[in-house]
This record gives sequence, C-alpha cells and structure tokens, in this order.
Amino acid sequence: MSNYKKIIVAIDGSKEAEYAFKEAIKIAQKNDSALLLVHVIDLRTFATINAYDQSIVERADSYAQELLENYKEEAIKAGIKNVSMIIEYGSPKVKISKDIVQKYEADLILCGATGLNAVERFLIGSVSEYIVRHAKCDVLVVRTKKE
Repeated sequence: MSNYKKIIVAIDGSKEAEYAFKEAIKIAQKNDSALLLVHVIDLRTFATINAYDQSIVERADSYAQELLENYKEEAIKAGIKNVSMIIEYGSPKVKISKDIVQKYEADLILCGATGLNAVERFLIGSVSEYIVRHAKCDVLVVRTKKE
C-alpha cells in the first residue's frame, strides 16, 4: 500500500459515504494522514426550487456543516490528528476529482459506491465512476456490506 498523506473522503450523508469514511479512518490511522472531509453542494439541483425558496441553499449549507462536524468529531476520537472540513459548491464529481484534489494536493480519494444500475449511470452519470476516470490520484470506491 502507498503511504498516503492527504486523504479526501466524499461525504454526502449516504450509507455508502459512511462506509467510505470508516475505511478512510483505517487508512489515515495506518499512514498518519491528514483527512479532508468534503461535501459538495450541487446548486444545479436547487435551480428551480431556489426561485421559490431562497433559504434552500442556506439549509443545505447548514446541513453540510453539521454533517461534516459530526464526522470530524468521530475522526478525532479515532485518533486522527489533522482533520479538515471542506464545503464547496458546484458539480460534486468535477469539484472532487479535479479542483479539490489539486488544491489540497491529495493523494487518495475515498467515495462510496452509488449502487446505480447501468441505465441510471448512462442517464445521470455516477459521481464515483467520474472520479475514478478523471482523478489524478488513487481512488478507492467503497461498497456497503451486504445485508
């Protein structure tokens, strides 16, 4: 295994992201890595809603802040010394795979598997699939355990 120093973990509130986070903790512990908790608010999903409800973006921002703070607290309890929270706006797949990884010089990205079927991937695209194809660093896609 490589010696990863800066690990991005994509957090979106899903069960898949939670599994990716738990895996990121293990890797960060073994490598004494910095952990970058990333949440990207996709403003395109609010385009029509925002015209009627201006507070929707504020609520999304508050949700992201609270979500990342909970994960940060858990990471610190697990012994991770360097934990950062990053909230960005835009396309999650582009922001994570290109902008954030370059800005923070990350060497590993962890994200949850989407579980989308082939038709859904074709129509809307998969964030994790895009990250795997376009990131300039290693990527680990974490699947949830079978129930």
